[in-house]
Amino acid sequence: MDRSNQTSPLVGFILLGLSAHPKLEKTLFVLILLTYLVILLGNGILILVTVLDSRLHTPMYFFLGNLSFLDICYTTSSVPLILDSFLTPRKTISFSACFGQMFLSFAMGATECVLLGMMAFDRYVAICNPLRYPVVMSKVACGPMAVGSWAAGITNSVVQTSQAVRLPFCGDNVINHFTCEILAVLKLACADISINVISMVVANVIFLGIPVLFIFVSYVFIIATILRIPSGEGRKKAFSTCSAHLTVVFIFYGTILFMYGKPKSKDPLGADKEDFADKLTSLFYGVVTPMLNPIIYSLRNKDVKAAVRNLVSQKHLTE
Repeated sequence: MDRSNQTSPLVGFILLGLSAHPKLEKTLFVLILLTYLVILLGNGILILVTVLDSRLHTPMYFFLGNLSFLDICYTTSSVPLILDSFLTPRKTISFSACFGQMFLSFAMGATECVLLGMMAFDRYVAICNPLRYPVVMSKVACGPMAVGSWAAGITNSVVQTSQAVRLPFCGDNVINHFTCEILAVLKLACADISINVISMVVANVIFLGIPVLFIFVSYVFIIATILRIPSGEGRKKAFSTCSAHLTVVFIFYGTILFMYGKPKSKDPLGADKEDFADKLTSLFYGVVTPMLNPIIYSLRNKDVKAAVRNLVSQKHLTE
């Protein structure tokens, strides 16, 4: 694309999305819209039952409610933009709106990494030190842990977004993505982005690597403790209390590793196919994962299912 003919990205960017596949866009529009509605419904119900049902007023469900709220915020920051891009070929987005969306998505993603680590610590204390659980995971402790997760994610987003927004953009203004994903935006900068790359690497170590390591170590101790339980029924019950969280962790981090960990093709045709695959993978990460979270926790948790049934029955009684 001829750089001399491009409008200034200070006015706006153009989101390319899947404009090269118009038929697929229509199908994806319907699928993502339905998925988004399921996300709002499923996570909304989880938040509702964790607030209204006194039996769920425990640290595990407190963090689960935060995770559900986080998923709603994360998808709402990007899904409407994705849906709009499917309806409008070469969707234009203003400079401020682009970096605003980038800030929200980055903040929510980093917060979820830290929050999943907090949830792993909760399961570690519950299984490995059950007698100390009421003291260690008291309401006084859980509040700051949740606030710390949100503060860490927002702080990271402020740093990364503020560095990106100061870059000069004087060439192409076409973002080869559905949303203002930070790596896709940085590629358009006509300046040295080495500081941005180093900053992102450091942030990934802190907000991605450390939580993964923390979760891994926690589950090493958890599994070792479960295996020492003499009865098979006791082991099954203990493992069931953390299986939902472990499933969510595998899906969340597995998708991230697939997106950013696989080698890039040097062949132009192969690169085009990889771009297409990367876009679909980012959709899975940004939409499907938040949809699966409430389903996983509902299907694998008797307390949540009982709370939902009670909520539905109370609604029928009031009617």
